[in-house]
Amino acid sequence: MRVVLHLVITFLALSTFLPHLAQAFTSYANDFVNPNYMLARQYPGNTGGAQFSILKWADFLAAQGPWTVIDKPVVPPSGDLHDYMSWSPYSWPNCSALGNTTELPLPQVWAECPYYLRDGLFNPDVRMINNTGHFNAMADAVWMSSLAWAMTGINRYAQNAATFLNVWFVQNSTAMNPNLMYSQMRRGPGKGQLGAHTGELDLKCMAKIANAVLIFRNGKSIHWTDSLDQGMINWCQRFVEWFTTYWIALEEAAAPNNHGSYYYSQLASHYLIVNDIEGARHAINTYFTTTYMSQITANGEQPLEARRTRPYHYRAYNLIAMITNARIGEYLGLDYWNWTGNEGAGIKAALDYAMTIPPGTENADELYQPMAGVAAKYGDPDGKYATFLAKADTRYPAAPYFLWSQPFSESGLPAARPGWSPKRDSAAGKSALGGPATLFAIVSVVLGFFA
Repeated sequence: MRVVLHLVITFLALSTFLPHLAQAFTSYANDFVNPNYMLARQYPGNTGGAQFSILKWADFLAAQGPWTVIDKPVVPPSGDLHDYMSWSPYSWPNCSALGNTTELPLPQVWAECPYYLRDGLFNPDVRMINNTGHFNAMADAVWMSSLAWAMTGINRYAQNAATFLNVWFVQNSTAMNPNLMYSQMRRGPGKGQLGAHTGELDLKCMAKIANAVLIFRNGKSIHWTDSLDQGMINWCQRFVEWFTTYWIALEEAAAPNNHGSYYYSQLASHYLIVNDIEGARHAINTYFTTTYMSQITANGEQPLEARRTRPYHYRAYNLIAMITNARIGEYLGLDYWNWTGNEGAGIKAALDYAMTIPPGTENADELYQPMAGVAAKYGDPDGKYATFLAKADTRYPAAPYFLWSQPFSESGLPAARPGWSPKRDSAAGKSALGGPATLFAIVSVVLGFFA
C-alpha cells in the first residue's frame, strides 16, 4: 500500500502538467455516493478514467478556495454580512412609475422599483452577489476532496475539505448564519426585501456536503476533528430548526416540482450531518409518499418541468434530485428505486421519456449523469443507455459520475483508461483491477511504465 500511495503522490504532482487526460470540470446539480462504497476502494476496473478526473477536479477546485458568505459587495437588509444573500435570477425592475428624469442609483433601484418575474430570462446583475456561486464551488470542492481522500488516503484532500467547511460554517469571523432569509430576493419594496421560497434551492448541494462529512467521519480522517464535527452538527441543528418552521422554507416544502424534490434532499442531508437517522428517513419517506407521487405521468413525462422555458434542463434537474433522494434513502435502508407515483410511473420511466426529447438549444449533457445512474440501478440489458452515451459523449467513462454509477458499461471507449493513447492501448486497456490496483495503473500510465 505504501508503494501505491507513493506512486499516487508522484502522479498527483505530475498530473498538474497533464490536464488533457481528465474530463473538464462540470458542477453536477446534485448527487450522493454511498460512503461505504467509496471507503471500501473496490472500484470496477473500467473506472480508472473517472478516478483520474476526480483527482484532477479535487485539485482544480481546492486551488480556488476557501470561500465565505461574507464575501459580497452588498450588505443584506439585516445589516449582517453573515446572512446569506442572493437575488432572484429571473426578476427584472420596472422603474417607470417612480417619475425619475435621470438614471437612478442602483441601491434605489433595488429598494424602490417594483420587480417582475420573467421566467427563464436571466438578469445578469444577479452575479454582483455571488454567495450562490461561492457555496456551490465550496460544496463541489469539499465533495471532490472527500472522494479523492477516500480513493487515495492522501491527507491533504481531507485537510482542504476541513478548511473549507470550517470557514463557511464554523469559524466565527466568516461563518454563514444558519438561515436563508435573504435568498433569491426579488427586490423592490415590501416583501421584495425578503427572500423567496425558491431561494431555499440555493443550498441544494448540502447533499454533497453531507456525503463528504459521512466519508470523513466514517473513514476516521485525522483532519475530521471533534471540534469540526461538533461545529457542523451545531450549525445544521440550528438550520433545521429554521428550515422546518419558518414560512419561507415551509412554502418550499410544499412546492410540487423540483423545488420540493430538492427541499427534502437538503433536509435529509442536514439530518445526516447531525446524526439524526430517523429524521433523515422521515424526510426521504415524506418526499416519496407526497411530492414525488404527482411528479411523473404514466408515459414518464414530468409536466411541471416540461412547462418551463428550459424543459430539457428541468427534466434532467428534477431527475437527479429524484435519484439523489433514492440514493440517500438506500444508504438509510430504504428502497424507493421501484416506487411509482399516482399514474404508475417512476424514476426509470422519467429518464426513458426524457431521452426521447431532443435538447434543441439546451445543454444535452445534463441528462448524462442521471442516465448513468438509472443504467447502474435498473440495468442496461439491451445496451440502450450505453449506446446513447457513447454516441453523445465518447468521454463519458471519464466523468466522475461513472465511478459510482456501477455496474455500467464503458462501451469499450478509451476514456475509461486514464492517459490512453494508441501506443499504450494494448497494454493500458487490459486492466480489470479495481481500488488501489486501478490507481497503480493510473500512475503507471502517467509515468510511462506502459509506454
